Amino acid sequence: MVYLYAIIAGSSDLIFGWFALQEWANKIQPRYVIAFAAGVLLAVTFSDILPEADLKSDSPFLALGFVTFYVLEKVMMIHACGETECDTHHIGPIAVLGMALDNVVDGAGIAVGYLIDPLLGLAITVAVVFHEIPQGMTSALIMREAHWSRPGMLLALGLAGLLYPVGALLAGFIPPEFQQKMLAFIAGDFIYIGAGDLLPEAHRRFNWKVILSVIVGMAFMFTLKLLVPIV
Repeated sequence: MVYLYAIIAGSSDLIFGWFALQEWANKIQPRYVIAFAAGVLLAVTFSDILPEADLKSDSPFLALGFVTFYVLEKVMMIHACGETECDTHHIGPIAVLGMALDNVVDGAGIAVGYLIDPLLGLAITVAVVFHEIPQGMTSALIMREAHWSRPGMLLALGLAGLLYPVGALLAGFIPPEFQQKMLAFIAGDFIYIGAGDLLPEAHRRFNWKVILSVIVGMAFMFTLKLLVPIV
């Protein structure tokens, strides 16, 4: 089941990348999607991941996860496109490596969460899928600006998606005593992505609808937990 979760998360790269390339997708306001995704990520982090982590002893790993993905994001220079254009229109080798590492870590996070509690693994999967909405769309749009062919873009996104099951496989080699540390690391990752990357992008121009979208994203996850016991 854990590999199914990883495959679902990985396929979202391809699905949302393909979605971004459709002409009718231009009618969607991306900032609201980004804000909603940020709300989902933060809700899962605070309501599902952090309660399972031992922050008394593993707080350094929480900070490490935050700093690691802060550095990765600055190196990759790929941001969710909250406005009509992306800031960066080039994907170089370092950016590709950074995205690959991000996907492997997310896949490992899904697996570690599943090993601790299958329901936690499912919650992390949901968070990763919503994170991939802006990331997959942004990657596709940047590749299009760089004049990649459509088959080449979809192939790249598909290969990126395969790294989630790879991360899940590698997580099987993590000793049980390090699983909670990995959870803390993933929490740091999600906090940075949600609060440090997605929210600032969504708030480039002040808009109460963006704030509402964040709240709706968080409420969506909290409501889902109440209505569906398996989440």
